[in-house]
Amino acid sequence: MAKRIKEKAIARKQNADKRPSAKVTYVGVSPSKVRLVLDLIRGKNAELALVMLDGMNNSSALPIRKVVASALANAENNLGMNKSDMVIAEIYCTPGPTLKRLSIRARGKADRIIKRSSHITVILDQVKA
Repeated sequence: MAKRIKEKAIARKQNADKRPSAKVTYVGVSPSKVRLVLDLIRGKNAELALVMLDGMNNSSALPIRKVVASALANAENNLGMNKSDMVIAEIYCTPGPTLKRLSIRARGKADRIIKRSSHITVILDQVKA
């Protein structure tokens, strides 16, 4: 039985994705706001995407810029890839946990405040020349 477990571990390591990636979790911005920015930079050159994110006036642009910069640093430092050849292959956002708060209203009533969070994942790839 232990032999089969080792074989599965070896197969998992061989089939693992070798592309540089980065992930940020529990960002305090709702996923719908994050996806608006992600759709603009998907498929672009990574350095061009960083410049685009610098010029955006959006609450989700800063955390997205940080995770794209982190993925670029991973590609350069950990895998020895060239920064200028990197393109954003996959970038997506998944919803994180939701905080539920109460807002006190008139006449003894209360409204619910929903504070959403999101997880952002970036996977880079080299340009096919």
